[in-house]
Amino acid sequence: QVCAQLCRRPCYCPWVPPRCPRGSPLVLDGCGCCKVCARRLGEPCDFLHVCDQSQGLVCDYSSASAGTGGTCNFEDDEEGCEVNGRVYRDGEVFQPSCKIQCRCLDGGFNCIPLCQEDVRLPTPDCPHPRRLEIPGKCCPEWVCAAQDQHLLRDARAVSPLLRQPCQEWGTEWSACSATCGLGLATRVSNQNPHCRLESQRRLCMLRPCPALPAAFPAVS
Repeated sequence: QVCAQLCRRPCYCPWVPPRCPRGSPLVLDGCGCCKVCARRLGEPCDFLHVCDQSQGLVCDYSSASAGTGGTCNFEDDEEGCEVNGRVYRDGEVFQPSCKIQCRCLDGGFNCIPLCQEDVRLPTPDCPHPRRLEIPGKCCPEWVCAAQDQHLLRDARAVSPLLRQPCQEWGTEWSACSATCGLGLATRVSNQNPHCRLESQRRLCMLRPCPALPAAFPAVS
């Protein structure tokens, strides 16, 4: 039991410190008396329940009414974003996984993929290309069935019920080639019995073509 002379109320600390959620460190309260969980971005705060200063957060009372607490926000109204319990500053670049890279921007974040979504069509030296998840590597890679049998065996071991490992893959259908009447849409896909990448076509019709105007009557 500890008493803090400058605190607004008597200071009684629990014997067991609180268990904090992920991303919230254990810090001293506003009186410097007891250990509390630091409040994160957007969470309520007051003179006792302090914000996480390691993330540059302060208790913002600008939008609070008299006698109520504030909200944890960045100092000088600096925007930030929180992902998986961690706060990133505006403009900071981070990588939540090996496949994407993100940038904090105006309170939100934009992400771009780090794995290439390229298309590999069949060639004479690689007639059966397949895109497989390779153990120990982040991004899936194109492999040739005839040249990489050991990788195919690994894939069969993961999915023993499949006769051939074939993860469905394909591009979106293109826009219809005709603005009215019958046209063609194309895509590249491996959704066929042989699991080979091939160019596929299908008929499409956005709307019927308008009827041709009748011929003008002959003038006598």
